[in-house]
Amino acid sequence: MSKETFYITTPIYYMSGELHIGNTYPTVLTDTMARYKKMRGYDVKFLTGTDDHGQKVERMSAKTGKTPQDFVDGLAELSKNLWKTMNCEYDIFMRTTLPFHAKACQKIFRTLYEKGDIYLGKYEGLYCVECETFFKNAPDGLCSDCGRQLSGVTEECYFFRMSKYADKLIKYIHDNPEFIRPESRRNETLGFLKGGLEDIAVSRTTIKWGIPVDFDPKHVIYVWFDALPNYATALGFYGEDDSDYRKYWPAVHVIGKDILRFHTIIWPTMMMALGEPLPKTVFVTGWLLSNGGKMSKSKGNSIDPIDLAKRYGVDALRYFLMREVVQGQDGNYSEDSLINRINSDLANDLGNLLSRTVGMIEKYFEGKLPAVPKKMTSFDDALISTVEASEAKASQAYDRMAFSEALSEIWVSVRRANKYVDETEPWLLHRSKETEALARVLYMLCETLRHTAILISPVMPGTSAEIFRQLGIWDDKLKTWESLKFGKLPCEVKIEKGETLFPRIDVKAIKETEAEEQAVPSKPQITIDDFGKLDLRVGIVKECVKASEKLLKSQVDIGSEMRQILSGIAQWYAPEDMVGRRVVVVTNLKPIKLRGFLSEGMLLAAGEGTDDDPVKLVAVDGEPAAGTFVR
Repeated sequence: MSKETFYITTPIYYMSGELHIGNTYPTVLTDTMARYKKMRGYDVKFLTGTDDHGQKVERMSAKTGKTPQDFVDGLAELSKNLWKTMNCEYDIFMRTTLPFHAKACQKIFRTLYEKGDIYLGKYEGLYCVECETFFKNAPDGLCSDCGRQLSGVTEECYFFRMSKYADKLIKYIHDNPEFIRPESRRNETLGFLKGGLEDIAVSRTTIKWGIPVDFDPKHVIYVWFDALPNYATALGFYGEDDSDYRKYWPAVHVIGKDILRFHTIIWPTMMMALGEPLPKTVFVTGWLLSNGGKMSKSKGNSIDPIDLAKRYGVDALRYFLMREVVQGQDGNYSEDSLINRINSDLANDLGNLLSRTVGMIEKYFEGKLPAVPKKMTSFDDALISTVEASEAKASQAYDRMAFSEALSEIWVSVRRANKYVDETEPWLLHRSKETEALARVLYMLCETLRHTAILISPVMPGTSAEIFRQLGIWDDKLKTWESLKFGKLPCEVKIEKGETLFPRIDVKAIKETEAEEQAVPSKPQITIDDFGKLDLRVGIVKECVKASEKLLKSQVDIGSEMRQILSGIAQWYAPEDMVGRRVVVVTNLKPIKLRGFLSEGMLLAAGEGTDDDPVKLVAVDGEPAAGTFVR
């Protein structure tokens, strides 16, 4: 009997720079849903990938001295490394530079042209390079999405007759309430449609980095008209074999609210024009905010998720992202809130429950859970009732992709189990030699933990596996959603106690370390001989990423070699603003580790680092070669 299919996608991320924690949120969310559906017996396809074309990529690659293809290839590998680190198990890594995608897009474009839904015209208006978006009207001259200054554009373009499908799309949205979720984004889309739709420009002649229109090669396909079909072309749509497309389509798209209109207006009208089924659902997430604003590389408030995963653990970070952000709403990131979640929910609640349970089995029964009497107490009944109610609510929340709600319900059971320990007082049962009652208590705790491990598995697969290991559960049949019934765990399993699941984080020690990193010692007078000991050279920044909230990690060419240098300037410089910059480097400074990264030098800068006196890198006049001595 064939399984029911389920196809889910993340946005394909625009390759203008490295991804950050704000991009990580929707990918972990998508991975969580894919894992959940697999556990419920679905045949799942999970797509993520990269959007490689467009004017911004063309400009950014020129800054680095790389070809656009080399530039996006490097970033795509970094993206794959991030998803591997975050334990995201995608089935398809899609790229818009793949040859089969280019051919499919050209066929789509030609089909719509021959149908009369694409026609040649002239565009006169405004364009946002950052968002790759056309604007007919912008009274203040600023992009309504990112707030940047718009550029005037006048060029020959092909246009898509999107206006033709406005009424049909409005009716479809009304008839299919699950098409756009949550309801607030559905209403936002309908509000926009009420103002009417204009035809949109779908080709460019002023840039080269894109897919050429095969029947008019001086035009390249507009980046969004190239990017959106990837969800279907990845399955063979308009290719030589479209069997996967016919099997798995339509998709559930997980997107951020900043690309709502592209996915709820342009993409569905394209599919309508092609006579194809529309996506099943466009699930719109909020933003993960930092310091009250949307995370952005250009704003300098993005956070490196790999750094966080190394410091706090992958599952802890996955849990934080899924628990902290309510379905469809914005969430706030701060390191303090991450640490609070780890210490409270993971260390105090779940970690403590597992540690207490396996510790008592080891201490009282030499690590082997004994046979359990059938007689139950009111405490047992209360725990089972709580766990079963929580499981039902968590399952319903998972189905709606309301993962914060699901985890909240699961933690009702975890906290109830910790209370159960205090109610039953197993240490007193041991002291009074009530062995059967003690065995019953510990069995109930093991079953609660088994259920918890199953329920958190889509969010925290590594933690789930470790709980099963410590409880001595090796039978895969006891790890399934269908096994969520009390009494299935066999007795006499051998407990395998391990390391603490989530050690508490010492906030005070972290703050002391940060203070040491920021401390600036007083400097005594030196002689010319002392100064001569410094090896100062011109360096050229080739790559730069954010290593923490305060540190930038740069790869700097100093002529003879490439150096990795960490600088506490993230508040004042965005990583992409650093690339290509000439800096003054202290090259003979003893290497030091900062936040777990080796720093092999120092960039010279001025300023106290206050609002009145911001940090500014020492400028280099002219264009001296990398490695030039500074005297």
